[in-house]
Amino acid sequence: MVKRAVLVACNYPGSKAELQGCINDVNRIHKTLIERFGFSKSDINVLVDTDSSYTQPTGANIRSALEKLVANTKPGDVLFFHYSGHGVRVPAETGQSDDTGYDECIVPSDMNLITDDDFRELVDRIPAGATFTLISDSCHSGGLVNNAKEQIGESSKQGGSVAVPAPAPAPASTKAPAKKPAGKRELGGFAEGLKSFVSGKMHGASEDGGAAGMSDSALGNGAHQHLYKEQDEYFQNVPYEGEAHVRSRSLPVSTLLEILKEKTGRDDLDVGAIRPTLFHMFREHSSNKVKAFVKVMMHGMHDDNDDQNKGSGHHDIRGAVGALAHRFLKHKLDEEDNADDYLKPAMEMEVVDRKAAYAGGKAAGKIGGKAGGGKPGGAGKANAGKAGGSNAGGKAESKEEKKSMVSVIKDLGILISGCQSHETSADANPTGKEGDAYGAMSNALQTILSQQKGPITNHELVSKLREALQKQGFSQHPGLYCNDENASRPFIC
Repeated sequence: MVKRAVLVACNYPGSKAELQGCINDVNRIHKTLIERFGFSKSDINVLVDTDSSYTQPTGANIRSALEKLVANTKPGDVLFFHYSGHGVRVPAETGQSDDTGYDECIVPSDMNLITDDDFRELVDRIPAGATFTLISDSCHSGGLVNNAKEQIGESSKQGGSVAVPAPAPAPASTKAPAKKPAGKRELGGFAEGLKSFVSGKMHGASEDGGAAGMSDSALGNGAHQHLYKEQDEYFQNVPYEGEAHVRSRSLPVSTLLEILKEKTGRDDLDVGAIRPTLFHMFREHSSNKVKAFVKVMMHGMHDDNDDQNKGSGHHDIRGAVGALAHRFLKHKLDEEDNADDYLKPAMEMEVVDRKAAYAGGKAAGKIGGKAGGGKPGGAGKANAGKAGGSNAGGKAESKEEKKSMVSVIKDLGILISGCQSHETSADANPTGKEGDAYGAMSNALQTILSQQKGPITNHELVSKLREALQKQGFSQHPGLYCNDENASRPFIC
């Protein structure tokens, strides 16, 4: 039996996204793995962004570390991953006013996002008899392993990517809401919180003539983007009763865009071009989900040329992609000397479900991987849309949906999230001194383990995390996502 771990902390020093407690979280869990759980220091890979002597937690470096973590895993091996940093919910690249698709992501130091589907692909490679525990002390982390079975949690079905096939009843203590002082907004379900918050704002705008009667295209460029600014405002609020200074570990979409603008030198980036921008910046090192999105978008551009007036049936999918994403990609192709080489990382992807590549919700199975024999073709400046590669059909989607349900049942990953997919996790500092800062969930975890002399099951641990955070005045609700057997296994067994 081998015990291996990857620990990642992003404080984003000197940036608009700066946090304080993430490095401290990883230092504490590193000590716990060695002293309590018998990990060897040489088998723990630490990535932090505040010390140049460590591997930096860029997207490519984190993916490489995770690849090495799961490679050659054998039955009986124990794998562990801890992440402290920002989380972000990337909205669908659409111009529709009723989007519910999101990708829940962690945010590496260079903004090369790692998505819920990326983690799903890693978990699916774990052989029977091995365990892979993932802890994410970040916002929106309840959906971080796509289609994982929920054991403890109240994830919103709107916008979340967690399949909930009859979750096991949780003790009453895991359901009790924290008290909120008068005047502070309750962070309940996504539909009850953000929806009402934003709809009130949008209703006022429509009464003033700002959004009334706007087309989907106009919404994509105006009111639709305004909605995500309201979402940013909502998720920066951290309801809390206590003395510590707290801030949200949710990276606002607007801040993500500002950082991407600085990195690319483009001032025209907006919500509708996040994924193609990430592909342009990171190419083969970008998320498989991002590469799949670009490939499907290329097929859509090809369909536009061939089927514009034929009523082919593709428009219901293709039409959901915002004009900004199309314009951005076409502009980049015009700039490239060899568009085939530029698109190669995307066109090599195997995409079994076009809809799953567009948005975060209801991914139907394998997004990533190399496409069998798919090669980019004809993607020159004059005709950027003619790209080759494997096509996706309705039958494939139906088969993959069945495979996805099997994955839920046999899932060998264990996700312990800092909060639900529609909630925020707190970065707290009780004294104002840098060395005293922590993630609220990571701190509660250390307190529980210090008080627990013997083994504690994953279900018991998450239940106690909820109790502890409620007593400390935090409103976030940690979650447990795994199969039934792993729910009753000891933590890091």
